[in-house]
Amino acid sequence: MTLVRKGQAPPPLERDAFRERFMRAYYDPAYQGERAAIERLEAIAWDAYREGRKAPRTEKAGPGFADPGYDLSVEWRETRDKLLAAQAAWASTPSRVLVVCSSSRNDGSCPGEVSKTWRLTKVACEVLEQGGMQVDMLDLSRLTSDYDLHIHPCKGCVSTAMPLCHWPCSCYPNHATRQTGDWMAEIYERWVQAHGVILLTPVYWYQAASPLKLMMDRMVCADGGNPDPTSTQGKKPEMAKALELQGWHYPRHLAGRCYGVVVHGDVAGVESVRRALSDWLDWMGFVDAGAQARLDRCVGYYKPYATSHDSLDEDESVQEEVRNVARAVVHAVGELRAGRLQRPDQGLARPRPK
Repeated sequence: MTLVRKGQAPPPLERDAFRERFMRAYYDPAYQGERAAIERLEAIAWDAYREGRKAPRTEKAGPGFADPGYDLSVEWRETRDKLLAAQAAWASTPSRVLVVCSSSRNDGSCPGEVSKTWRLTKVACEVLEQGGMQVDMLDLSRLTSDYDLHIHPCKGCVSTAMPLCHWPCSCYPNHATRQTGDWMAEIYERWVQAHGVILLTPVYWYQAASPLKLMMDRMVCADGGNPDPTSTQGKKPEMAKALELQGWHYPRHLAGRCYGVVVHGDVAGVESVRRALSDWLDWMGFVDAGAQARLDRCVGYYKPYATSHDSLDEDESVQEEVRNVARAVVHAVGELRAGRLQRPDQGLARPRPK
């Protein structure tokens, strides 16, 4: 058995430090009239933190799990059951494309203006609808504008051992640490329901926009994740390492869907981001919809940010190229579902699975 290394995490918060951090959410003077009630809530939260009540509502796992007697999170099971139902219906449901607008910007938060990504997303959606697709538009900018909506960061369970990463992710919600409001529980189901996916993102500092990267990291459980948390008794690293060393099969839970990618920027980085996104989707077993479905372009090259929407208005070619991405995905979804399109390497065994 390989060694589980320890010693990085800081000690739990002391009582006063916890209270100070909890009270930050009630800085607004409007809360002062309910000070006594908030104090009572803080005491309950402290008890949950001290006792580590990550999943305060559980039920026995029951048949179909490695340990039927394990106390399984009710919230995790609800998400898992939705994914199973979505996958069971996937082959018979109308063709559906998930279109992801990944910019952080929208006019409901500090920027005060819609993003170019959102405008391009609408262009793609119009073509998909004309092509007979059901369109599911996921606007990740809501992370910056919606109340208490989060995509919490991946905790890196995979790097301890692949079976420690559960499908769907069981790291959240964590009620003991108030890591709640996790949007991924809904987002996982939307990926499972899709027959095709189009990702649209701006370039931020040579990288994909941070909302997209948050979602991508949390999608790691879709590629090799363990659908049975009872097999690791929740988050027991020793058990997960033992399972992986016995020979893990790395199930690709979303393989067989097709994809398109649109990356736009104003100076540099578009090509590397487009390549990274395509490589990521290839790795998960998605099928690319052709060369014209993988687009990277600069809009308003080295022009002022203030006139960037005007630059997009003028660039009718890039708008048409985005339409072509959508057209290619419409065609690929149809061919894939008819059995006429398959990955050329489908069925080949990986000599080094991971």
